[in-house]
Amino acid sequence: MRSSKSRSRGKNRNNRPSGGNIINRVFDSNGPDGKVRGTPQQIIEKYNQLHRDAQLSGDRVNAENFAQHAEHYLRMLAEAQREIEAKREEQEQANRERQAERDRERAERLKAQEAAANADPGAGEQPSGGPELVDTPEAKGGDEQPAPKPRRQRQPRKPRAPKEDAQTDGAPEAEASPPEPPKGDPAQEAAE
Repeated sequence: MRSSKSRSRGKNRNNRPSGGNIINRVFDSNGPDGKVRGTPQQIIEKYNQLHRDAQLSGDRVNAENFAQHAEHYLRMLAEAQREIEAKREEQEQANRERQAERDRERAERLKAQEAAANADPGAGEQPSGGPELVDTPEAKGGDEQPAPKPRRQRQPRKPRAPKEDAQTDGAPEAEASPPEPPKGDPAQEAAE
């Protein structure tokens, strides 16, 4: 057996969709001259056109009927637009309040940092007579980056010495150097 909640879930109590959906929603309107289908703005334009046509033909009853149908959709559209505008204003107000709160928190943090810096001017001095203490990022709270180490100056490069055995005038290497004596000659080795 179904519960009453599941049966009533799909029913809309006020028989109207929410405001934001009405503007672009497609309706089927059962007017005196048949169905008119479209968004509220299109239906309003169609009923206004039918109203003008009925007036020109001299049918005052149908002209009034079409005017009332157009007015109905005009009211629906105006109400939906008011709801959308109210939601937009509400959202903008909430955004302004959030931004103001962020600005207040930021100002409080800055004041607290300035007060801490002004209240503790001798914190960077070393105690005399004791071991040297070093401030570490962990001791400071970890928020600050360590100071970069100074860069060491590079020594300028010395110019290269020209190669002595370099080729000159495009002469082949074999002609530039004297021929080597054959190895194994004891007389030659003693002379060197």
